[in-house]
Amino acid sequence: MNTIPFDDYLRRFDYAERLAMKIQLAEMFDLYAEGKAQLIDIRFREEYAAWNLGIGTHIPLNELPDRLGELDRGKTIVPMCPHYDRAEIARLYLTLQGFTSRYLTDGMLGIVNALRGDKARDYMIRLGETR
Repeated sequence: MNTIPFDDYLRRFDYAERLAMKIQLAEMFDLYAEGKAQLIDIRFREEYAAWNLGIGTHIPLNELPDRLGELDRGKTIVPMCPHYDRAEIARLYLTLQGFTSRYLTDGMLGIVNALRGDKARDYMIRLGETR
């Protein structure tokens, strides 16, 4: 595993990295449908128990260092939380651990909004067709 020292990451941080660290909903849905992204729900256990999306793996942020073995290094890892603050913490950590990781700009609440009603049905059909 190639870890990156934080100092080195900061020294090479530029506009390209700033853009590369983010992923929009449409691209995330495409990558996930193609089997090229792994979604991780990084919320606390209580939050997950109260509600979850039914997609992705639940790995609370504070358990992430001990559960890296559950992640697929061949995929883009997309950490999710309701907005994106904790997801960005997870993304940075994963990047420093050698993963390709991007945070979802619209957060989980964006996913919920994007998959209401017929959109959810249509997307689940699409997942069934591509997996």
